[in-house]
Amino acid sequence: MQTLWKSFIKRTRLGGRRNRRSREIDPDEVLIDSSNLPRYDTSRFEGRLEKSIKRRSLYSVGAAFAVIAVAVFVQAASMELVHGSDYRTMSEDNLLRPEPIFAGRGVIFDRNGVLLAWNAPPPASCASDATSSQCSDEFVPQREYATTTGLAHILGYVQYPSKDSNGFYYQEDFQGMAGAEKYFDSELKGQAGSRLIEVDAHGKIVSENTIQPPVQGKNITLSIDSRVESDLYNSLEDVAKKVGYTGGAGVIMDVHTGELIALTSYPEYSSQIMSDKTDVAAVQAMLNDPGLPFLNRAIDGLYTPGSIVKPYEAIGALDAHIIDPDKIIHTKGYISIPSPYDPTKVYLFKDWKNLGDLDMRHAIAMSSDAYFYTVGGGYGDQKGLGIDNIDKYEGMFGLGTTTMDGVPSFLYPKAGIIPTPAWKKATFNQDWYLGDTYHSAIGQYGWLVTPMQIVRAVGAMANYGTVLTPTILKGQQPHVESVVNIPRADFDVVHQGMRLGVQIGTSIALNVPFAEFAGKSGTAELGVTKDNVNSWITGFWPYQDPKYAFAVTMEHGSVHELIGAAAAMRETIYAMDANAPEYFSQN
Repeated sequence: MQTLWKSFIKRTRLGGRRNRRSREIDPDEVLIDSSNLPRYDTSRFEGRLEKSIKRRSLYSVGAAFAVIAVAVFVQAASMELVHGSDYRTMSEDNLLRPEPIFAGRGVIFDRNGVLLAWNAPPPASCASDATSSQCSDEFVPQREYATTTGLAHILGYVQYPSKDSNGFYYQEDFQGMAGAEKYFDSELKGQAGSRLIEVDAHGKIVSENTIQPPVQGKNITLSIDSRVESDLYNSLEDVAKKVGYTGGAGVIMDVHTGELIALTSYPEYSSQIMSDKTDVAAVQAMLNDPGLPFLNRAIDGLYTPGSIVKPYEAIGALDAHIIDPDKIIHTKGYISIPSPYDPTKVYLFKDWKNLGDLDMRHAIAMSSDAYFYTVGGGYGDQKGLGIDNIDKYEGMFGLGTTTMDGVPSFLYPKAGIIPTPAWKKATFNQDWYLGDTYHSAIGQYGWLVTPMQIVRAVGAMANYGTVLTPTILKGQQPHVESVVNIPRADFDVVHQGMRLGVQIGTSIALNVPFAEFAGKSGTAELGVTKDNVNSWITGFWPYQDPKYAFAVTMEHGSVHELIGAAAAMRETIYAMDANAPEYFSQN
């Protein structure tokens, strides 16, 4: 019994030690706390049991905070040490922002002071709120163009100042893209200025200071008369649409100064649409137009000339003493040449009509092919000028050349072609034959010219031999390229033939009651089948004292159509008489 009691006491003591180490809550204690619960302030978590956080949890949370702290430190160091200057610059830019002050582009006038291209004024709202974004904040003057037809290839168009993706201007000037806008760009664009703008955190302008004021572009006055330009263009368009020509071009030049009164090409694009580029559909329509409205046919269009080269061949024959102007050539609608290899085979070179007996003046007036076959290549007892002399004399009037020193580059004509044995050898690796000379003598075969070349040549014919550089700037000192040293009497013979052509010949469409014109028409056959032609009319007025030369071509019409360039020039003459009669007042 005593042994059992000692064992019980021992177990009780051991159990007491365990309770002291990990004391459990007795049921009666729980009930006591529950009964006293109303006395605790629950908002302060009184009466709640708490359990200590394990050390492992503390270590995990501490490690996480340490990683975050290191990351923040590394990022801060990167921003300050590596990218500090970049962020500093960005911060300063947000506070002090440089902005361009765009220079007003120079105004373009026609010869009479009519506005052709100018800068639209700021919006009307700027008068009451000069700090609006449309006014003081990067206001870009909008380019405006006259709605007069025919001016697009003369004026061209511009590209506005350009921003990068960050809103900063990398191009602070207008850029001329074509025509006078491009080739007088350095004079027209002026120089952009700059200012420093202080803005607040919301981007509002607090103050501004001009660092450099803009320099206005220079104004230019063209030699072009916008009335004549429009009259000529409208006539080209009218004839092309009525008859079916694919295009046309015309040039009118002062034969004493080289100033261009009109230079136009049909069809044309819109300078306004190309500058604004807001109407994307319209821009694409012009770019895809099969009529090629961006081709300046007056300058870049190369055409077979046909009979309009005959006056220069005629004056060459007179100067070379090949023929007397009064000598009669018996034409019969063709010349026939036996083959040198087979005498039984005969080649016929046909005229457009049997014109009978002709002297030089009437041959020019009636545009006889048979006469100029004879004079150009020789036939029967009449010695010919020969291809080398044809090349020489045509070249003296600027055909087949690009020598136009001092002229803006967009007026440089294409070189053109006068066919020669050397040209044929280089192009086809073939020998030259007499038939090639005959065809070349009437402006066929390999011939190519531009309307600009032709107006320069006919201007030299009109003024008795001074080849001038064409210009589109009014008041420039005339630039003489060369002088054709041929007797005045020989020029008179050709003048008389061209005047006769207007009175009774192939240029009779120019026979108007209020002015005396001298003219030479041409119909150049195209391709192997010769189903299509280029139609030409060239000449000058007034006949007695030439002042203006002209060249007009209609492109790719039907060979059966009689209406062409002469009809377009006739329409132009009557329109000028109504809208610009001073061009005929000296008669």
